[in-house]
Amino acid sequence: MTHVVIVGCGVVGAAIAYELSHIEGLSITVVDRQQPAQAATGAALGVLMGAISTKTKGNNLWMRLTGIERYNAWVPELEALTGQPILFNRQGILRLCFEDEPLERWRELAAIRISHGWRLELLDRAQLAATYPQLNLERITAAIYSPDDRQVDPAALTQALVLAAVQRGVTFEFETTVVGVEPCDRANPLSELALQQCQQVHTTSGSLAADWLVIAAGLGSTPLTAALQQPVDIRPVLGQAVHVRLPQPMGHSQWQPVLTGEDVHIVPLGKGDYWLGATVEFPINSLMPLPDAVALDTVMQQAIAFCPALAEATIVRAWSGLRPRPEGRPAPIVERLPGYRNVLLATGHYRNGVLLAPATAEKIRQLIVST
Repeated sequence: MTHVVIVGCGVVGAAIAYELSHIEGLSITVVDRQQPAQAATGAALGVLMGAISTKTKGNNLWMRLTGIERYNAWVPELEALTGQPILFNRQGILRLCFEDEPLERWRELAAIRISHGWRLELLDRAQLAATYPQLNLERITAAIYSPDDRQVDPAALTQALVLAAVQRGVTFEFETTVVGVEPCDRANPLSELALQQCQQVHTTSGSLAADWLVIAAGLGSTPLTAALQQPVDIRPVLGQAVHVRLPQPMGHSQWQPVLTGEDVHIVPLGKGDYWLGATVEFPINSLMPLPDAVALDTVMQQAIAFCPALAEATIVRAWSGLRPRPEGRPAPIVERLPGYRNVLLATGHYRNGVLLAPATAEKIRQLIVST
């Protein structure tokens, strides 16, 4: 039996556990100092921008599109396995375009996407006025509609991944902290000629044998990698969002596409409920960022400018979370930890943890089965 220890049970760690549970001969344990879907996952909006991403090639685009494809299969599969509903908006994403924004690049992107089987549609103001009467078109000149993109409730998704993984034999240890990681030979310094191997993971609940260690701990990945003498610099970027409620849904029906413009998302939840977000707040002088009420109000005012009916909405709750952003390199980090044969990194997803979780899980699976 091959023992796999996954540290971190946000959406990325849960997706990896579920993916690996389909491989025979693995004994999988997931450890997290909190309950599942906390930290960055608990503050995410679950907007899955794949086809509408401006990327035209490369690994990041592959990961995005793989995420969309996998969720189309995973969500009904997880609902059937667990009996738990998962809010999954299949109405797509409507990306607003504003004055002086060139539209030719969107036409070119639409042609590229269509050639690969993904749809993008350019809508003019007349089409927007007829289809989305909730929009204030004063500054909006057009929009790009991506019917193949999605939005999912990150917390419900993560909980379902955990439940399904448990059914498939995965062990989860919550409220459990990793206190040490033991290489086979701690006396040997790291070198490029001799890779070390993690042997045990020590936690507040005891020690776990580890043939593979997967670090999917977001911001917690930095101290874990530092303990292994190979620190990975991941820094916090705070995001805030708000849940609001209207007496009735905007537009012609309660289920509409996610609206996005100028980095503000309006996410329909059904029955007149919406998520609005999210802020992007960087640390100042290396201090941990704290929620800024002015920044959240700015996002809300932008959402109201797009959809004036939101001015009458009542606030159900506001929340925030820290996103893990790699310093000095692109997000995410999915690779072997340098110097180690059996330590894998699945971290630093920044603002796209939910979208990139399925492809991350696939990459981790391939690293394990190919060795």
